[in-house]
Amino acid sequence: MGNPGFWDDEQNSTKVVKQLKSLKSAVEPWEGSLQKYQELKELADILKSEDKEFIDDLEKNVSLLGASVDKLEFNTLLGGDFDKNNAILSINSGAGGTESCDWAQMLYRMYSRFSEKHGYGIKTIDVLFGEEAGIKNITALIEGDYAYGYLKAERGVHRLVRISPFDANKRRHTSFASVDIIPEVEEGVDLKIEEKDLRIDVFRSSGAGGQSVNTTDSAVRITHIPTGIIAQCQNERSQYQNKQVALKILKARIYELEMKKKEEQLKQYGAEKKKIEWGSQIRSYVMHPYSMVKDHRTGHETGDVSKVMDGGLDDFIEAYLKAQKLKK
Repeated sequence: MGNPGFWDDEQNSTKVVKQLKSLKSAVEPWEGSLQKYQELKELADILKSEDKEFIDDLEKNVSLLGASVDKLEFNTLLGGDFDKNNAILSINSGAGGTESCDWAQMLYRMYSRFSEKHGYGIKTIDVLFGEEAGIKNITALIEGDYAYGYLKAERGVHRLVRISPFDANKRRHTSFASVDIIPEVEEGVDLKIEEKDLRIDVFRSSGAGGQSVNTTDSAVRITHIPTGIIAQCQNERSQYQNKQVALKILKARIYELEMKKKEEQLKQYGAEKKKIEWGSQIRSYVMHPYSMVKDHRTGHETGDVSKVMDGGLDDFIEAYLKAQKLKK
C-alpha cells in the first residue's frame, strides 16, 4: 500500500484494502487475547493478595478472556474458501398452498432477525407472494463478514408442525419449505459467461397492490441457456440496476453448479455429500402438541421455539459446523 501509484488503480487498491481488513480482523483479536493473558498472568504471579475484591476482579477478567478465546476458536470453523463472503438466500415454499407460503415467510423473518443480530444487511432481490398469505419464493442478499460461513448450515428442507391459523377446525398441519444458501461470487473468481449464452427478458414488477405497484417494465429475468439457470430481480429502482443484480445472482448460481459437479466427482473417493431435496428435512420446528426445534443432522435441540424463530440460530449453527469439522 505504500508503493508509489498504489491508489491509482482503484480496483486493485480496493481489493488489497479489503484483504488487509480481513487479515487484521483475524490477527488483531488473537494478539489482543494473548496480551490480555500475559497481563493477567503477571498480576496473578506478582500480587499474592488475599484481598477478595482483587480475586473477584481477576476471576471476572479471566472469564471474559475465556469467552474471547472461545469466539476465536469458533472462527477457526469458518475457514472455507467462501466463508467470508456475502450470502444469497433463497426460500421456496413446498406443497401445501397457503400453509407452506406462510411458513416460508416465517423463515424469512427468522433469517432477517438473525442478520440484524449479527449486524448483517439483508436486501430482498426478488419475491413472489402467495395468493392468500405468505410468500411462494424469495431471494435475498445478506451482506456482512462470514455471512455465508454461518448461514451455509441452513441449507436444506425445514419442517413445521403446528395448529394451522388458516384451518377453521384447528387441526394440526405439517408444512415444508426449502432453504438454499450460496456465496456471492466476487469479481476475481474465474468464471466466464458468454453474452450469447444469455436470454434477457424484461417484465413488469409485481407488488402488493395499490400505489406500491411498480408500473414500469423494470424487472429483469436472465436465463443461462446452456444450464437453464434463471435469476431475476425486480426490487431495484431501474432496469439497469435490476440487470446488474440479476447477473450477480446468476453468476453465483452457475459457480455453485460447477462446485457441485466437482463434489459429485469426489464421491468415488468416499466424500459424503447430502442432496437437498424434499423429504430430507434437516430441521423440525414443532409448535404442537409440544414445543421443540430439533436439528436432525446433529441432534441439537431446544424447547424455546420463540427464541429460534426470533433469529436465535447460533447454537444450531455452531453444532453443525463443529460436526462438519469432526467429519473431516
